[in-house]
Amino acid sequence: MATINLNINGKQLTVDVDPKTPVLWVLREHLNLVGTKYGCGIAQCGACTIHLEGTAVRSCSLPVSAVANKKITTIEGLSEHGDHPVQKAWLEHDVAQCGYCQTGQIMTAVALLKTNPNPTDAQIENAMSGNICRCGTYLRIKDAIKSASAQK
Repeated sequence: MATINLNINGKQLTVDVDPKTPVLWVLREHLNLVGTKYGCGIAQCGACTIHLEGTAVRSCSLPVSAVANKKITTIEGLSEHGDHPVQKAWLEHDVAQCGYCQTGQIMTAVALLKTNPNPTDAQIENAMSGNICRCGTYLRIKDAIKSASAQK
């Protein structure tokens, strides 16, 4: 066990965990931030996507020791009332069906728009290609990202 200092959603937090514990499990089990989902456990589906220093990363395979004192944003920290432009666009385009992958999809889309505020269809498809949606709402995801891009 080790004491690890974390900066999550603008708050300084401390956890006592095995340094090899994946960030996903620290978020969910130790900090009760359950918006970040477990999907595959091998960083292939995108359900566990968070922002680390503003970059979208997979939290299921990232050891908590690697993120000490770095700025982490989860879906809970994206906006206080769910009113981030991407979240609003998700609702406008009725993207979610089962909803399980959506936090990872949203976090990836937000990171894309931060680096590329007006992406082409091909750029959206490329950025989102690592996020799997079992319900197949990919066209609505792309439309929502375009809408969010227009809102900025």
